[in-house]
This record gives sequence, C-alpha cells and structure tokens, in this order.
Amino acid sequence: MPLSYVLDEIGITRATWYRRRDRGYTPEARRTPSGRICVRRSVLDAFKEELDAA
Repeated sequence: MPLSYVLDEIGITRATWYRRRDRGYTPEARRTPSGRICVRRSVLDAFKEELDAA
C-alpha cells in the first residue's frame, strides 16, 4: 500500500510517520524502484493489531 493510504488508515501525518519511523515505531516499509514508500497490507494489519493490544 502506498504511504499516503497507510497514513490515512492509521490517522497520522507524514511528519509524525517519519518521527516515529526514526524511533522504530512504524510498520516495516519498503521503497519501490520508482521511489515510492509502500507497506504490505499484512504488515500493516499486524502493526494495527499490536496497537490495539497495547
């Protein structure tokens, strides 16, 4: 999923994403050959389940 969709689903801004990423609090993201940042749906779902459990 493109980062913009992930941000909408989690409900955070891009600046918050980068701040949390630097601290290790975001799901694993990959950069595509075209330069876009994407997160796999399964990784995002697992991340959201961890947030709900906490």
